[in-house]
Amino acid sequence: MEQLKEKIREQGIVLSEQVLKVDAFLNHQVDPLLMQQIGREFARRFRDQGIDKVVTLEASGIAPALMTALELGVPLVFARKHRSLTLTDNLLTARVYSFTKQLESTVAISASHLAAGERVLIVDDFLANGQAALGLGAIVRQAGASVVGIGIVIEKSFQPGRRALEEQGYRVESLARITSLAGGQVRFLD
Repeated sequence: MEQLKEKIREQGIVLSEQVLKVDAFLNHQVDPLLMQQIGREFARRFRDQGIDKVVTLEASGIAPALMTALELGVPLVFARKHRSLTLTDNLLTARVYSFTKQLESTVAISASHLAAGERVLIVDDFLANGQAALGLGAIVRQAGASVVGIGIVIEKSFQPGRRALEEQGYRVESLARITSLAGGQVRFLD
């Protein structure tokens, strides 16, 4: 997706050979027009899958997932990272390690928001090691639903996430695949 790659080139900041900061348009300040284009692209790629719900992880995945759900005309459900007074009973949970935050947390979705037999598209902002998507996949399976695909906004192809997801049989569609951040330069696969 050329518009996304251009945003990464113009506004992305390479912090290290492993970390790309995109808070100017994706995960702190959000570019709504770009998110709309991202939603349309994921909907185009997965429209034939009979999707019932889009699932993501708070907070950075919400904007692209919401636009995808809007384009598909289905609800968005997001896994919460922090417990609240209203999210206590009948939870589907998984442990997820965040590469960026360097910590593990339990993420949860109320079982009342996912049903057996539903077809779910997972959408997330980044793919590095695949732990967030694997955790969301585990939650979907706990509900008796199935993952029909995983949409990733930015994939760091030099990390093992795609391989981990494909080994589990998941279809992975990434909009921007980065092969290297060496020397402070973003290099794309396509």
